[in-house]
Amino acid sequence: MRLLITGGAGFIGARLARTLLARGQLGGRALETVILADQFPAPPDLAAHPLVQVMTGPLLEQCAQLASLKLDGVFHLASAVSGECEADFDLGMRSNLESTRALLESLRSHQMAGHAPVRLVFSSSVAVFGPDDAVPMPAIVTDTTLPTPQTSYGIQKHICEHLVADYTRKGFIDGRSARLMTVTVRPGRPNGAASSFFSGIIREPLAGEEAICPVAPEVAHPVSSPRATVEGLIQVFEASREAYGGRTALNLPALNVTVAQMLDALAAVAGPAVRARVRFERDERIAGIVARWPTGARADRALALGLKPEASFEDIIRQYIADCQALPTAAQTLKGLS
Repeated sequence: MRLLITGGAGFIGARLARTLLARGQLGGRALETVILADQFPAPPDLAAHPLVQVMTGPLLEQCAQLASLKLDGVFHLASAVSGECEADFDLGMRSNLESTRALLESLRSHQMAGHAPVRLVFSSSVAVFGPDDAVPMPAIVTDTTLPTPQTSYGIQKHICEHLVADYTRKGFIDGRSARLMTVTVRPGRPNGAASSFFSGIIREPLAGEEAICPVAPEVAHPVSSPRATVEGLIQVFEASREAYGGRTALNLPALNVTVAQMLDALAAVAGPAVRARVRFERDERIAGIVARWPTGARADRALALGLKPEASFEDIIRQYIADCQALPTAAQTLKGLS
């Protein structure tokens, strides 16, 4: 199995790579090569792995080279994030739409050269859903809810879902699109995603730092742990065409929570003093974006594949703490639990 992970140096991409390398196989086939393509250098542990090859640079520039590789599978995770796409329209179109089209074309040329269609999992987003004047968004979005995205990021992801479906219909690839929920808790520092605060209000207090929540406590949103997200991507890849069902995107499982419930869970796990490090200060730009996102999600097709969300947000926080404690440098940041 020769596998490509775009966005392979990112948090989810690197975690996916480590999980697969530890398993040693994907879909019953032994891993021969794992190619990590990203604008940024791969983490040292992955770059040093004997099965890993690293490609560094913009994906749009790498696609011509990808056409010559004999790939068996692709996880397409590379993407500009929501806040970036809203602030810089051209960046979002280039990084999300044009790069995906170029990747699909390289895989199409691979198939037209006589190779079997490459199996591709595209990481879409819950941001494809939004409120439209003509199509009100339900409180809980499902696999069959009509996507009416209200951000450039969501629109770009939705367009790419249809591209993956059409390239699959034509037999150029074996494509599947999985809509990721907001992944939390992410390590590191805040990024350009409008959803970044969903991690920040947990991560920073645990590290002994103040965190600002830019939305109201009653704001609700579907979230997923890193572990459940990676497991979902792998299961979608390994599912048979019949089990995946059709060509439209499916939702990955979600834990539907409010900000207040997240902070209650933080207090339950780490204590009220840690919870007190979060203060509310409304940011109209972020609040406006989040207001156009779903407040909850259901994932019937993913459940039929055997996937499920974490049982509680407390479990997600404990998972993050355990992940940090497994890494000495990250463990030092958990000042809030000392």
